[in-house]
This record gives sequence, C-alpha cells and structure tokens, in this order.
Amino acid sequence: MNIPSELKYTKDHEWVKIEGDTAIIGITDFAQSELGDIVYVEVETVDETLDAEEIFGTVEAVKTVSDLFLPLSGEITEFNESLEDEPEKVNTDPYGDGWMIKMKCSDLSELENLMTADAYKTLIGA
Repeated sequence: MNIPSELKYTKDHEWVKIEGDTAIIGITDFAQSELGDIVYVEVETVDETLDAEEIFGTVEAVKTVSDLFLPLSGEITEFNESLEDEPEKVNTDPYGDGWMIKMKCSDLSELENLMTADAYKTLIGA
C-alpha cells in the first residue's frame, strides 16, 4: 500500500499536498483499491468556496458511488479535466496523474486536523 509520508490524510481517505497556498487533493491508494475500477469522477464545485468536510464531488466505480469530502476550507480553483476521459488514472496513479482538484486554502492551520502518513496507516490497518 502506497502512503507517501509528505502528504496529509483524512478519515474519508482523501490526501492533501500543499504547494504555497494551494492544496492538491485526491483519493488515497487504499480508497481506490477499495472502490475498484473507477469509471467516472464528477466535480461541479470549481470556483465555489466550501468548508472543510463538505462534499466537493463524487467518484463512481463499477459497484458504487462515493462522495468526495474537502479536507480544508477554501475555493476550488481547478478540476483535473484529464479524468473526464481517463478516470482510471485515479486507479493507476492516485498521487500523481490521478489528482482530482486544486484549491486555494483559506486557513492553512486546518492542516493540523489532518492525519500524518503514520496515523493514516493506523486507521487503515496497514
């Protein structure tokens, strides 16, 4: 199970990478493996400002649809449009080409509410 140590994680299996005041967000390797083959990613919240833990989109796999929860408060600035044609990138490269959104964070202190890689490993029993 791939759990990069430089990222932060949520109990809902999203990961966060911070670059300046921008957060890049996707779902974890564990989440994509539990979902199975991902066939669709929907994010209709670009240019919206949401609070942490609000739903920002959905991911659809062959067997189920799951909500995506925002790890931090802020404005969603970009959706990874390559996922429209190639949603399987979430399965093959969840921390790289399979990223889902970028956002401008309104309060970086919220990072303290997220899990480290070690805490996430404990959560999923890895």
